[in-house]
Amino acid sequence: MLTLHNTLTRKKEVFQPITPGQVRMYVCGMTVYDYCHLGHARVLVVFDMVTRWLRGVGYQVTYVRNITDIDDKIIKRARDNGEPFTALTERFITAMHEDSAALGVLPPDHEPRATEYVGNMLNMIQTLIERGHAYAATNGDVYYAVQSFADYGHLSGKSLEDLRAGERVEVDPHKRDPMDFVLWKAAKPGEPAWPSPWGAGRPGWHIECSAMGADLLGKHFDIHGGGQDLQFPHHENEIAQSEGAHDCKFVNYWLHNGFVRVDDEKMSKSLGNFFTIREVLEKYDAEVVRFFILRAHYRSPLNYSDQHLDDAKAALTRLYTALRGVDLGGLDAAPLELDWSNSYAARFQAAMDDDFNTPEALAVLFDLAAEANRWRVTDPGAARSSLILLKSLAGILGLLQRQPEQFMQAGLADDAADGYDAGRIEAMIEARLAARKARDFKRSDAIRDELKAVGVILEDGPHGTLWRRE
Repeated sequence: MLTLHNTLTRKKEVFQPITPGQVRMYVCGMTVYDYCHLGHARVLVVFDMVTRWLRGVGYQVTYVRNITDIDDKIIKRARDNGEPFTALTERFITAMHEDSAALGVLPPDHEPRATEYVGNMLNMIQTLIERGHAYAATNGDVYYAVQSFADYGHLSGKSLEDLRAGERVEVDPHKRDPMDFVLWKAAKPGEPAWPSPWGAGRPGWHIECSAMGADLLGKHFDIHGGGQDLQFPHHENEIAQSEGAHDCKFVNYWLHNGFVRVDDEKMSKSLGNFFTIREVLEKYDAEVVRFFILRAHYRSPLNYSDQHLDDAKAALTRLYTALRGVDLGGLDAAPLELDWSNSYAARFQAAMDDDFNTPEALAVLFDLAAEANRWRVTDPGAARSSLILLKSLAGILGLLQRQPEQFMQAGLADDAADGYDAGRIEAMIEARLAARKARDFKRSDAIRDELKAVGVILEDGPHGTLWRRE
């Protein structure tokens, strides 16, 4: 029985889809004016994990993750670069897809772009005006009137009075209330613009998700997700827009992943601790980064540091080491049909069904690896069965899908440039084996030490000498 922590109600609830057996989920995606950072990586991996689990237990999932390809930051960056905003966004959409694929994130079923849905947004804005939830100002902007929506603040748990007192709201003489937010922005000279009944302009940020979600998933759908930073005002405003326009409940379950911190400080460009996905992947294998993200519960803060990434690498290496040297048959071509009555599988399922408790689910994988290691010599068949289950369960999380040697020996590009490619390493291992047979242990040790100096570790075992990157 799957339970989710619903931000809207602030408690865990049993998940009951609107349509039995089907899940419709929308997740707020990226604003594409720069490379994706660690916070984006967490959103990508977390909701990929959610989608994989829902499908893994039999739900038919429709997953929508949007792209914001027009807003103030995009316009400013394009102007600063002296390029069309479309060229800027296309470049960073391509980069986002590359980063996402590197992290093992499956593509969403739909990836709508804001610029493709301007017509839908205009229709929704017109409906909101007709229903008394929005008004056109004399400056050409259109605003949502928050006082018209009685439930405003429910998601964030604050009243309008609390929000007015706690938020720094720019004084705007065109607004009826300082908390009113823009639905349509009048175009300034030289800016991209679309025609509208209120003059040339472009949509506000919040309206795009309401319009795209309604078109692709319907006026009422199951799950809406995103980073914790979007809870207010973005998601609060989405609820007001969607329910104001459609006069029905917008979303049943709201999921928000926690913030990313760097060495226990908030990640910020001003603090100099801001990392893009690409910068992190220059130092760490992408699967290590994915594993690091999944080691923390999605709602908890995620603290990034080199030490934590090194720990994640060591832990993932232990799992791959357990798989090393064991023939798992055709598992890669045909994944195992899981027997959820198996005690380990049942524990894994219980963890994942408890609001996607990936730390507990990963603990099951380590227990399976330990069991396989205990049986490896005395009962190879039992060991193999444990490892097949290990790889199958890990696959649901997008982990352990490479051959162990591919993981162990990944990242040798820089060393290869210095002459230590895989071919040379294998030749040196053969030379070391010959030296050992000749009882030339000084030569044997020298070869081991030379490889260790360039980050290559040799491991002697019943299957011969294997090597991995340190």
